[in-house]
Formats: sequence, structure tokens, C-alpha cells
Amino acid sequence: MTRSKSKSPVFRAPFLKSIWLDDRKFIDRTQYPFSIPALGSDKFQIEFSRPVTIFAGQNGTGKSTILEAIAGLCGFGKFGGNKNYNLSKEEQNPLDGYMRASWFPKVTKGFYVRAEAFFAFINQVDRLAQEGGAAIYQSYGGRSLAERSHGEAYIDVFRHKMNGGGIFIFDEPESALSPLRQMEFLRLIKASETVGDCQFIMATHSPLIMAYPGAALFHVTDQGILEKPYTATDHFRILREFYLDPDSFMDDLFSE
Repeated sequence: MTRSKSKSPVFRAPFLKSIWLDDRKFIDRTQYPFSIPALGSDKFQIEFSRPVTIFAGQNGTGKSTILEAIAGLCGFGKFGGNKNYNLSKEEQNPLDGYMRASWFPKVTKGFYVRAEAFFAFINQVDRLAQEGGAAIYQSYGGRSLAERSHGEAYIDVFRHKMNGGGIFIFDEPESALSPLRQMEFLRLIKASETVGDCQFIMATHSPLIMAYPGAALFHVTDQGILEKPYTATDHFRILREFYLDPDSFMDDLFSE
């Protein structure tokens, strides 16, 4: 995807400046999602100073919960999409009403892709097409996403939706992408970031995506949220040890 840079945006990303928990609300730290260590601090706040922000960390640390809450602040559907897919008031994030945000300006244009709910999102697109006409498929390459492989459907969403500005939230975008497709994904982000009208917030386990130049990388841990370079993450360290000597790595893995 090549985007024109001839017209500079009036406002440049990042648009979402910060998020925090509303201290005027009663919060029970023993109940989910506030029992998650990353959200358990009375001082929970994240500042977004760059167009691309990436969250890394182990499973269960709260990355997806945070991204889902941000998507909710944008008015996006819980299973993915944009504000046109926020169809049910019953599908709410447990942080709705607790998370606050600072914007300049407030943005509700963009897209949310959530790996674990991608098939539910595809079904939602098909249902909307059946109810309102097949024209909805034009924004996904002209046909149902279900007619493509998981990986092709994933990359097609990125190709067609990362255009025209806004805020884009991607939860584990690498889940259906080969390393070559991940490289294509990063090039799509770079093309949009260069224009200046797109903000990207992602959660990933992929060191390839974590290494995106100029991104703010937050490591979500049981001790809180720390900003660190991708080379200091467990993901990078483990894979580096594997690539340096795969046979010894496997011998050590199974001898423990």
C-alpha cells in the first residue's frame, strides 16, 4: 500500500495522549480485571508520546484487556472493527466506565483487530452484508473474508483498513502471519505512519514487530508496566538463544 504524502494532516498522531483509571470510582482490587497486577496500581497511567506504541509481555498480564479498553474508548466493537461494529451494549469491556483518556483531538475513526475474536468478527461482517447488502465487502477486497485463508483474511484487513487516518488497535497481529507477512504488515504501518494521520497501538509476542523503529515499547509484567527496548524482552532473549544454537537449545529444553 502506497499512500500519498502531498497533503499534510491538520493534526498529527498520536491523538490519544494518555489513559488512566478514574480514581473517583470504587475499585475492588480483588476482582477481575483490577486483580491483574498491571492494573492493580493506584497510579496506573500510560502516556502515548509516539505514533506507534507496542505492548509486550507474557500471557495473562493484561495486554489484551488494556487494548480492548482503548478500543471501547474509541467506540469500536468488542470483537473488532470500527464504531459501525459496536452492535450490542451487552458486549462491554469490564473497564468500561473506569478508564479515562486524554485526546488531541478525540478520534473515533480507525479499526480494531483482535486475534482471539477474529472469526467472530468475520461472522459479524457476513451478517451485516446479508442484512444490508454485499456492498460492505468492497472495503474488504470485494468478497467475504471467510473465503480466504486465515492469514490472507488477516493481511487483507490490514491492507484495506490502514488508510485514511485514525487510530488502529491490533491485538497480536502476528497470530496468523508468517514472518514474510509480518514484514509486509510492518511496511503497511510505516507507509501510514509516514503520512502522519495514523496512530497505532498493538500487543504482540513477535520480536520482529517489537523491533519497529521509533515505537514506544511497554513491557507488561506482574510488577507493572515498564518501557524497555525490544532486546531486553524475554521474547527476544529466548529466540536469540534458539537461533544461535538450535540443537543445544532443544537439548537444554528437554533435559530440564
